[in-house]
Amino acid sequence: MGRRGARSKCRTARAVRASATAILANENVAEYLSRMTSGITLWFTGVPASGKSAIARRVRELLTARGLPVELLDGPEVRQSLSRGLGFTREDREENVRRIGYVAKLLSRNGVIAICAAVSPYRATREEIRQHVSNFVEIFLDCPLEVAERRDTEGLYAKARAGVIEDFTGVSDPYERPEKPEVYIRSDEESIEQSAAKVVKTLELLQLIPQVDDGFPDADDLRRRLRGLGYI
Repeated sequence: MGRRGARSKCRTARAVRASATAILANENVAEYLSRMTSGITLWFTGVPASGKSAIARRVRELLTARGLPVELLDGPEVRQSLSRGLGFTREDREENVRRIGYVAKLLSRNGVIAICAAVSPYRATREEIRQHVSNFVEIFLDCPLEVAERRDTEGLYAKARAGVIEDFTGVSDPYERPEKPEVYIRSDEESIEQSAAKVVKTLELLQLIPQVDDGFPDADDLRRRLRGLGYI
């Protein structure tokens, strides 16, 4: 199943809930959750130090504050547990992403919003995950390498340029940009708060979570983007 099929599945899941759309604003969260047939997978991708973890954590806070069930799968933490022992060859990176995707699949099929923050540099692997989870929302953090390097408190970019670290994304190994992500963020220009709000508003526009009248200033721009992608 390609992107079109995945979008069709996403639309089908939303259609099941369409009869409740008009009254979502007046429903409490418990009633809304009782109508949920599947969860959501939010997939944050971008070069190292582009801001994935920080924005993902803020999105988790915003969704949790609404009473929604959320779990965060943060790349560095997953590396220390689920993917311990994997290296950074292409094969190991793909396996790491697949493991994160599998956990997200288990969470989402039980009505949980799975937030995944991982470099996930290869487009084909991200698309593979899209095909196997419900309501996949790709969030691309576009950040110039020079900005990411300045943010890198661990000095990983410097070590990669010195040859100490091999196969480092953005330096000695490619990062394949998403072609049509559901959410596009210039993380060198947009704040964590602005970026997180954009993600949450996109979920509302996709009718994946209840809408809240929060006066988001760029909702029309988001609608145009989603319309161009064939969602609305």
